[in-house]
Amino acid sequence: MLILALDTSSAAGSAAVVRDDRVLVERAGDGSRTHGERLPREVMAVLDAAHVDLREIDRFAVSIGPGSFTGLRVGIATIQGLAFGQKKLVVPVSSFEVLVFPSTLHPPTSSPTSDLRPPTSSPTSVWIDAHRGEVFAALYGADGRALADPTSLKPDATLDAWSATLAPFDRIRFAGDGADLYRDRIVARLGERAVIDASVPPLAGRIGLVAAASGSRAVLPHAVVPLYVRRPDAVLARERRDTAREP
Repeated sequence: MLILALDTSSAAGSAAVVRDDRVLVERAGDGSRTHGERLPREVMAVLDAAHVDLREIDRFAVSIGPGSFTGLRVGIATIQGLAFGQKKLVVPVSSFEVLVFPSTLHPPTSSPTSDLRPPTSSPTSVWIDAHRGEVFAALYGADGRALADPTSLKPDATLDAWSATLAPFDRIRFAGDGADLYRDRIVARLGERAVIDASVPPLAGRIGLVAAASGSRAVLPHAVVPLYVRRPDAVLARERRDTAREP
């Protein structure tokens, strides 16, 4: 099965072509330009590099976030348009589930929501920079099941919310750009218990591998929705304006 995968959850993002359990081509984007300026040109460039025609793609996959609100909307719309035009399904994949794995490993060969098997008995926390001094955060056990609901909080508030859950563990792995950005806060709170993976690889290849192994998750293009965790800034700003107008 040939899969075209796209990640626009970060400024650079990435695109990839995956065949079954192998990444044929993966390229990071140009983070100095917006996704709206670069897409779908970067997607077509990846197809050309893989010597694959768009008509040969069997399935599409896209990151649903969390991440950049605007980037997610552009990426999802791009994949929806391509999939609709080709009459193909789309596999939505969260940034959390692909970042829960060490950079040296592939995503799972079975359902990534129920059968994740990181190579450790310790929990893994994924922190994604949410800006405004906050992180999008999720916590997974060694069996891949969520130990806490995703949140968008400041680093210390995130660790406070998880303190009871993390208490029994001697080691906790942290992954994602938010973990790298706030490593000082993590280490100050957890000391040597914290194992921080500072590497943040392109995600499109992993997204494609998850999609290849999770065909049952494929949906019609219009059914793909972003995972925001917190409400978009534009919504919050509108609510503040509406509140200010109230007598």
